[in-house]
Amino acid sequence: MMKIDSKLPDVGVSIFARMTQMANEQGAINLSQGFPDFETPPALVELVAQKMRAGHNQYAPLAGVERLREQIALKVKRQYGGVYDPATEITVTPGATEAIFCAVASVVRPGDEVVIIEPAYDAYAPDVRLAGGRPVFVPMPPPGYRIDWQRVKEAMSSRTRLLMINSPHNPMGTMLDTDDISALSEIVAGSNTLILSDEVYEHIIFDGRRHQSMACYPRLAARSFVISSFGKSFHTTGWKIGYCLAPPALTSELRRVHQFVTFCANTAVQEAYADFMADLGWFDKLAVFYQQKRDLFASLITESRFSLLPCQGTYYQMLSYAGISDAAEIDFAREMAIKHKVAAIPPSAFYHGGADHHLLRFCFAKSDDTLRAAAERLCRI
Repeated sequence: MMKIDSKLPDVGVSIFARMTQMANEQGAINLSQGFPDFETPPALVELVAQKMRAGHNQYAPLAGVERLREQIALKVKRQYGGVYDPATEITVTPGATEAIFCAVASVVRPGDEVVIIEPAYDAYAPDVRLAGGRPVFVPMPPPGYRIDWQRVKEAMSSRTRLLMINSPHNPMGTMLDTDDISALSEIVAGSNTLILSDEVYEHIIFDGRRHQSMACYPRLAARSFVISSFGKSFHTTGWKIGYCLAPPALTSELRRVHQFVTFCANTAVQEAYADFMADLGWFDKLAVFYQQKRDLFASLITESRFSLLPCQGTYYQMLSYAGISDAAEIDFAREMAIKHKVAAIPPSAFYHGGADHHLLRFCFAKSDDTLRAAAERLCRI
């Protein structure tokens, strides 16, 4: 039998797939994987059907449907003041995860170092390793889970090619503020370090906060891949459409990779999004919609033995079970799914070394009935 020397020997099936499978097998309420259980806007579904019937069923342009890129440019200018040329600075991809892969693959060479803030989305480090780079991990310390910029500065070197950041942050729900932006700007000034800013939860922000996108800051935007997704904003995670904003030189390199990964994203869906985005007010309403769900879930578990961590953005609530059990996160997550019939994600899976803080991540992008049923079970633990 042929022996395969794996490039990622320590990487298995993602924790998201494993916990969803466990939820299905155990009949547990699935608050683990980050997808809504309520319907996609009917008008958007109808638009996709219309576009298919109208013949938009063949390959889209490599960079994405022009009308959609134009709508993205309008949205970014309205919200952040950033100006991006749809022709040379915006690329539509089949999901944000592919955009992240293409960005890393396009600029990271063997021997380069990439600073990753932990906890981190599980795709970051494998992408870096596949490109021949070396991940350098900087943890956000508890209990606040804010970026320690002094540690970031100490982790950087002349070999640092890329700094990967994520705000609003999955899984912790924290957000960058203006002090973070000042620290980041100071650290990268005068260097050749690029930034990959994962902003897929940019519209799910709470309590009147403002998302600090790299697109707001010209000097940062000039060295940044800014990546976002429609799936989180339109309740369409399975449609897998994301996009990347970057200056022309970086966009050109990203597209060199993108053309050989998938070439293009779904044409009819892109056309439908272009029409649907004409109502830019949707994004303003999204934050209100999810803040109501965050607050509902929090109110429902006030009588439980779990402790809530602050959630500034994303549709995830982090809960501490330190007052309930000393079990490791992965073990307690299994117990939750099997015994208590509620599935959640152990944040230890977001650390390369499996750091364990007795926390679980719960997705509240669910119907109110689902949240009530889950909370009832949590309150019985």
